[in-house]
Amino acid sequence: VQLQAFGGGLVQAGDSLRLSCTASGRAAVMGWFRQAPGQEREFVAAIRRDYRSIHYADSVKGRFTISTDNAKNTLYLQMNSLKPEDTAVYYCAARLSSIITSAVRLGEQYNYWGQGTQVTVSS
Repeated sequence: VQLQAFGGGLVQAGDSLRLSCTASGRAAVMGWFRQAPGQEREFVAAIRRDYRSIHYADSVKGRFTISTDNAKNTLYLQMNSLKPEDTAVYYCAARLSSIITSAVRLGEQYNYWGQGTQVTVSS
């Protein structure tokens, strides 16, 4: 599965952005992760198609929305009320087989990764 993420940019605090990730194939689990300079990669959100479940990091819950367009094999991340601390490179990831709920937040559980798209939020 090849993934390509796009939609990042430079915005001001409080603005919105929508990230997109196109996939060349179908995956059981798709997610978004991010990595800020000097920090470790962290989980943002994930969606499991088989259980139709959605998961968010506490830091983005209520502000970000993950969704998919199955017909287009595209993953989205709608980001509202952006904060400077949301500044990072955002990566989409995919896993072909299903995993348990507790594992969706673990980057090592994903087989495929997109190239990343930069999101910069100015204060």
